[in-house]
Amino acid sequence: MTDAERDLRRLMPSGDPSAVADLLPTGRLVSTREDEEGAAPVLWLSDGPAPLGLWEELHRAHPRSGLWPLLLAPLRAGDGEFRPWGTGELSRLYAGEPDWYDPAAVLRTGWEYSTSVETDGEALDPEEVSELGRSVAPFLDGWPGVAPVTAGAAGSGGSGGDPEGAARALARELLAGDAQLRIGLVAAGSGAEALTVCGWSGPVNHEEDIAKVSAVLLDWERRYGTRLVQVGFAELELSVAAPPGDERAALRVAAEHFALCPDNVFQGTRTGTLTEYAPRLVGAARWSFWWD
Repeated sequence: MTDAERDLRRLMPSGDPSAVADLLPTGRLVSTREDEEGAAPVLWLSDGPAPLGLWEELHRAHPRSGLWPLLLAPLRAGDGEFRPWGTGELSRLYAGEPDWYDPAAVLRTGWEYSTSVETDGEALDPEEVSELGRSVAPFLDGWPGVAPVTAGAAGSGGSGGDPEGAARALARELLAGDAQLRIGLVAAGSGAEALTVCGWSGPVNHEEDIAKVSAVLLDWERRYGTRLVQVGFAELELSVAAPPGDERAALRVAAEHFALCPDNVFQGTRTGTLTEYAPRLVGAARWSFWWD
């Protein structure tokens, strides 16, 4: 048994790490901050940049290996510590399980919190209330509910297109644009679940329980054919096989994005409005998220 296979068996004792062990460059296991000595690690991290094509090979092998590959980015370019991955800044202390949560309820709560006219128990002033209204128009009456399944999606609630092919295409694009990305492996059924398994805490200023984020991403996997490909310190990159096809549909999807990650709209657009954000989603093969 190789050293790589031995390490991977600590990640997933019941899996089949031999399916990928021989593909891997040198790397090491990473544990969360709370793990005691001898506790099972949560992530395998390559020592150096991800070789071209490796993510795709690992992705194809996932059904057998049970190890979901992630492209991992550091907090800053040239970060020698490769935070948070190399420093183990991961935590499962407040994490539940994705199947504890109804994704629609998670999004409703996120929307209501981000559109509240009170902050810390104090009412916003009229100008702030007006600005908030402009941000979430045309949904001034409240949470519009999750968007209908994209027209043409295959099956009942399932996404059309080719989700796995879209994921591999995005991986190629991301690797071509960033030579410092490393490979991570997590014992999980999907990228959405991998976030909870490894204890990623990127949205901690907005949501402490990463399992809620995983629950929403799992729902998007089913409805839009998304796949989680890259994770940074507080960023996610998802491939999308069944994006909205027009601006009307995109507005409803934009509301979901806002409910999960309000910084995408408040800080990611010039005007901080859904109506500016939504057109970017029409036919988009990639969704990006960033939490302040």
